[in-house]
Amino acid sequence: MVRVTTPEPTTPTASTPATPSTPGTGGLRIEDAEGVRPRLTFFKVMAFIVGIGLLVLVAEMVLSYGFDKKGDQNPLAWWPQPHGFVYMVYLVATALLGFKVNWPLTKIVLVMLAGCVPFLSFWVEHRVSREVESGLTRARQ
Repeated sequence: MVRVTTPEPTTPTASTPATPSTPGTGGLRIEDAEGVRPRLTFFKVMAFIVGIGLLVLVAEMVLSYGFDKKGDQNPLAWWPQPHGFVYMVYLVATALLGFKVNWPLTKIVLVMLAGCVPFLSFWVEHRVSREVESGLTRARQ
C-alpha cells in the first residue's frame, strides 16, 4: 500500500525573515548566491560578444545594402550565420541568469530582445550586472 502525504504549509519565523524587495532592484531575490555568480559572468561575456557581433552585422548590412557589395565582394558576408548562433547562446545565458534570480518572464524576454538593438546590449548588460551584484551583496549580508 502506498501512502501519499502532503507537507504542512510553513510560515516564516523570526529566524527566517522574508527577503524584502528593494526599490530599484525589481524585487530581485537571490537564494543561491554561489549559483548566480557563474551565470552572471556567462551573461556578461555573452552580452559583450553579442553587442560587438551586432555592430559587425550592421557593418555587413551597410556594405551589402548601402554599397551594393554582394557575395564575394562583401568581406563580412560570412558573418550573419555565426552571429545567429552567438545570439542563441546569449538567449540561453539570459534565461539561465533570469530564472536563477527569479526575474519575471517579461523581464527575461526584454533583456533577450536587447541583444537585437545596436548598443542596447551594452547598456542592458551594465544595468543587469549592477542589479544582480546589488542582490548578491544583500544575499551575503
